[in-house]
Amino acid sequence: MGRLLLRVVIGALFVGHGTQKLFGWFGGGGPKATGETFESGDLKPGERNAVAAGAAEASGGVLLAAGLLTPLAAAELSSVMITAIRIVHWRNGVWSSKGGVEYPAVVLAALFAVVDAGPGRLSLDAARGRTRYGLGWAFAQLAAAGVASHLVVTAGRRAAQGAPPLARFPEPASEPGRRAA
Repeated sequence: MGRLLLRVVIGALFVGHGTQKLFGWFGGGGPKATGETFESGDLKPGERNAVAAGAAEASGGVLLAAGLLTPLAAAELSSVMITAIRIVHWRNGVWSSKGGVEYPAVVLAALFAVVDAGPGRLSLDAARGRTRYGLGWAFAQLAAAGVASHLVVTAGRRAAQGAPPLARFPEPASEPGRRAA
């Protein structure tokens, strides 16, 4: 029951947090206002990053609460927490009372623990007979989240400097005998 309670509470709160960004629900700013906040933290383009963060939080929260694809759910949520630590909380020290890393660090530890211990018998992963958990999975989800955060922050900082956020691939050469659209 403990793992179920942990998954449902964390998952439901992340669904709420994500829908604040996506739709402005629960007193949130929606994509536009959240995007403006993201822009001030060099996560450009802000609105696109707000939608991506909101989608990761909402979908990761639903998956975590259900105990479905638990390592993926934790990676989605961990990536948002790592990015929040990097962009907002790190410079404020440890304690939440000063805007520090305390709360996101606790969430990261809880997500790590859920993946290490597994989602429990009362989960869709267990019902499907697909329980991927253990220390290796916990470290893998955290590493994937770190890589995702790095890519998002790097792309945002490049965009803030006027550089393309991602590598651009050349347009394919047109085929002989084919008319251009």
